[in-house]
Amino acid sequence: MDFLHLPSFASMRVLVFGFWVVTLFSEFAVGITRHYTFNIEYLNVTRLCHTRTILSVNGKFPGQPLVAREGDRVLVKVVNHVSNNVTIHWHGIRQITSGWADGPAYVTQCPIQSNQSYTYNFTITGQRGTLLWHAHISWLRATIYGPIIILPKHKDPYPFEKPHKEIPIIFGEWFNVDPEAVISQALQTGGGPNVSDAYTINGLPGPFYNCSSNKDTLKLKVKAGKTYLLRIINAALNEELFFSIANHTLIVVEADASYTKPFETHTILIAPGQTTNVLLKTKPKFPNATFLMAVKPYFTGRGTFDNSTAAAILEYTHPSHKPTPQNLPLLQPTLPPINATDFVTKFTAKFKSLGNDKFPSKVPKMVDKKFFFTVGLGTSPCPKNTTCQGPTNNTKFAASVNNISFALPNSLSLIQAYYSKRSNGVFKTDFPSVPINPFNYTGTPPNNTMVTNDTKLVVLNFNTSVQVVLQGTSILGAESHPLHLHGYDFFVVGQGFGNYDENKDPEKFNLVDPVQRNTAGVPPAGWIAIRFQADNPGVWFMHCHLDIHTSWGLKMAWLVLDGPEPNQKLQPPPSDLPKC
Repeated sequence: MDFLHLPSFASMRVLVFGFWVVTLFSEFAVGITRHYTFNIEYLNVTRLCHTRTILSVNGKFPGQPLVAREGDRVLVKVVNHVSNNVTIHWHGIRQITSGWADGPAYVTQCPIQSNQSYTYNFTITGQRGTLLWHAHISWLRATIYGPIIILPKHKDPYPFEKPHKEIPIIFGEWFNVDPEAVISQALQTGGGPNVSDAYTINGLPGPFYNCSSNKDTLKLKVKAGKTYLLRIINAALNEELFFSIANHTLIVVEADASYTKPFETHTILIAPGQTTNVLLKTKPKFPNATFLMAVKPYFTGRGTFDNSTAAAILEYTHPSHKPTPQNLPLLQPTLPPINATDFVTKFTAKFKSLGNDKFPSKVPKMVDKKFFFTVGLGTSPCPKNTTCQGPTNNTKFAASVNNISFALPNSLSLIQAYYSKRSNGVFKTDFPSVPINPFNYTGTPPNNTMVTNDTKLVVLNFNTSVQVVLQGTSILGAESHPLHLHGYDFFVVGQGFGNYDENKDPEKFNLVDPVQRNTAGVPPAGWIAIRFQADNPGVWFMHCHLDIHTSWGLKMAWLVLDGPEPNQKLQPPPSDLPKC
C-alpha cells in the first residue's frame, strides 16, 4: 500500500482484511495527499474447482482497501493492462465539484481503454466511515471491487466504544463462468441472466458448496472480552443479503459512511452498494465453541436467483495461547426466510441518523422540487427476424424509471457533453417529473408493459432542495430495488407499501433524524421518499444497484448546474480524461 508524506507516527491503527493486515499511521488534522496505483490486470483464481482468469486490481481478489482520513486528497492512477475497457467508481464518495472522478462509464467519463491510464483526483470532504470502490462498466465489478475506509480526522474519536480491531467484511458473488458472457447472453436473448454459483465472504465461499475446501473458508480469529468493528460491505452483483453470526449480537453504528443511533440486532440485511458498520462484542470468556458467520439472499421477485449460503468461521483464540482445541462444536445462526419482507421492513425502520450536536441531521425541512418516479421492470420488442426469451412472446426484459429505459451515449460522456455545450444529439433535458401514463402501480399491471428508450436528464438549479418518491411497480412481479444516487447522500424520510398517497403519507415523514444513505431499498410493491440538497454541480447517475436491472435500463441522471461562488462550480476536466 502506498501512503506518502505521513507527517507523524504518533499512533498506529491496524485493519485486518482477509489474511493480510493494513497498517495506517495517524497524522495531524491537516488533510494530506495519498497516492495509489491501481493496475487492472488478469489473475487466475480457483473457486469451487473452477479456475478462471478474472480481472483484478494489483493481482488481489478482493481488491486492496483504499484507506484515507476525512479531509485527505486522494489520487488513484488506474492503469489498464487488460483488453476490456474499464472505469472505477468510488461508491459513496461525494465528489464535491470533482464529478470527472466519479467513474460511471459514459456518464462522467469515457472508459479507460487497454494500455491507457487515468488518475482519479478527489478530496474526501465531511465523510468518515466505510464505503467501497468498484468497476462501473458492464458487469466488471463482479471481481473488481474493494473497501474504502475513511478514518475520522486525527484526534476525532468514534461516537461509540473504541474497537480493539477493525475488520472489513466484503460480500461478493462468484461465477464459474465469465460474468461478461452471462450479461452478454442475457441481453442478446432478452431473458433473465444465469445466476452466480456462490456468494463469497472476503472472496471465499465457505464450506457449504461442492468442492469448496477448508482453505476456501475465511476464519476470523478473535479474543474473548473484546469489541471489534466489522466494516460490512455488499459488493454482490444482483442480490440483497442477510448476514448473521451464531450466538452473537451485532450493534449497528453506521450506514453508508454516516453514523446512526446504535441498535442491536442478530441479523442485518445489506443491499448491493450498501455498507454497515457493526460492533461485535465477543464472549467474556473462551466459549468452547466456534461460530458460523453466514450470508444468504433476500429475494422477492419472480425470476431465478442464487439460493445458496456462504459462510465463514468466527474462532476464539485460546487465552493460554495454546492451539484452539479441535472438534469444538460449530454453532450455526438462524437466518430469516428468503422472502422475509416483514423482517426487512422492521430492520430498515430501526436506522436513524445519530443527529447529535457534532453530527446533526441536515434533512431539508422544506423542498423546492418534488418528483415522483416509478421504478420497475417492463418489456421491449424483440428485433425483427429473431426469437427472444423475455417474459412474454417475442419480448425482451427491460427496466425503467417513469417508463424510460435509459440509454447511455457511447461517443461522449454526459458530463463532457454538458461541460463542452455539445448536448445536442447526446441527451435531452425533459425527463418527466411524474409518470406520463399513471396506473395502479402496485395493483394489476397494465396490458401494455413496453418501455421507451431515451437519454433524458433532470436539470436542477444549484442548491435546490429535492424530494423524490420512488414508487415500486408490480409489472412482471413486485421486487425490492436498491436505488443508488451518485454524488450525494440523501435522507430516507418515509417508506411504505402499496401506492404512495400524496395527501396522507407525508404526515408520517421523519424530518428529525432520518437515516442518511447513498443506497436505499424501494420495498416490493412499495415506496420510499428521499430528500437531498442539490449542492454539488455535475452530472450524477441514479440507478438500481442490482446490475441486471441497471443493464435493462433502470437508471437515469441528474444535471446540477453551477452555483454563483467559485467553489460551487464543476471543476474543468483533467488533462488525462479518457477519450471514447
